[in-house]
Amino acid sequence: MEESMEEEEMLSYEAMMDDQNHNNWEAAADNFRQPPPPPPPLPLPPSSSIQDPGREAPGGQLLAMPVGSVDGKDPKEGLPLGPPPLPEPNGVIMMLKSCDTAAAVTKAASAPTPSSTININTSTSKFLMNVITIEDYKSTYWPKLDGAIDQLLTQSPGDYIPISYEQIYSCVYKCVCQQHSEQMYSDLIKKITSHLERVSKELQASPPDLYIERFNIALGQYMGALQSIVPLFIYMNKFYIETKLNRDLKDDLIKLFTEHVAEKHIYSLMPLLLEAQSTPFQVTPSTMANIVKGLYTLRPEWVQMAPTLFSKFIPNILPPAVESELSEYAAQDQKLQRELIQNGFTRGDQSRKRAGDELAYNSQSACAGSRGYR
Repeated sequence: MEESMEEEEMLSYEAMMDDQNHNNWEAAADNFRQPPPPPPPLPLPPSSSIQDPGREAPGGQLLAMPVGSVDGKDPKEGLPLGPPPLPEPNGVIMMLKSCDTAAAVTKAASAPTPSSTININTSTSKFLMNVITIEDYKSTYWPKLDGAIDQLLTQSPGDYIPISYEQIYSCVYKCVCQQHSEQMYSDLIKKITSHLERVSKELQASPPDLYIERFNIALGQYMGALQSIVPLFIYMNKFYIETKLNRDLKDDLIKLFTEHVAEKHIYSLMPLLLEAQSTPFQVTPSTMANIVKGLYTLRPEWVQMAPTLFSKFIPNILPPAVESELSEYAAQDQKLQRELIQNGFTRGDQSRKRAGDELAYNSQSACAGSRGYR
């Protein structure tokens, strides 16, 4: 009988403990799923409570303690007053909590801060805004350069051109920085080549009496334009033509005029220049000097076509004078003077010149004029 009673008591005790463990597990799980509500405010103390005069509440009110309490603790259990403590979760719940906490910390650490994201997007957008695509170059930048080059190539000496050199210089600089130098150089060569071909056709249609003068205008206009075009494209010249092509922009542009204008007209121009030389003042001396010096700049070997003509405007073209040819030089000078007199030019007052000085003067002037100065 005693053994059977002990077995029943043991079974009932185990059942009670199972129920209690089950309830504790459910309570802990519920606490993990949902945060516990805040503890309710403490009830007002009963009328039999004793106030501790040495302790005050934050608002200046005295804290009340129940009768029989010691230092705010229950005299029976010695625990501080307040809401009952929450049940502690077992090891499984703690493991789940720790995993979630670690994941949250990792996610917060890996997420970029708003300030860094804004800075990256801003810098990227600024960089993309400064990019010049090939479409932008063709539609925006090259048309500005094209219009400015047109005005520079067609201006007359001394004319004012209403263009912004700073704006054109800035366009060239930006295109060079955006790796459009090759395209810009190709467009510039095509543009100037087209202009020179048009100039050549106009010269071919000129009558002989205007041919020399119009050639002089075309040559002077083009050389004057180069004085503005070359500085405007200085960045392209420095960072593309000189670096990659091993050439110079001014030399390339002068070569274009030589190939498309001068070479096509030199054999028509030279006979007219020699004829004008034999007839004094048929062409103004300034025009003759500009053309002869210009041709020598374009291609020095053209001197061999008319050495005497080039020697009148460019020093050291002919070999130095020799004494055996002084009489020939004097005869040439006298011939020139007679031609000038026939065309209405007088020699001025010769009454003060002594007899015999004229031959010596003519010989010296002929040597200086025919053989150049050394």
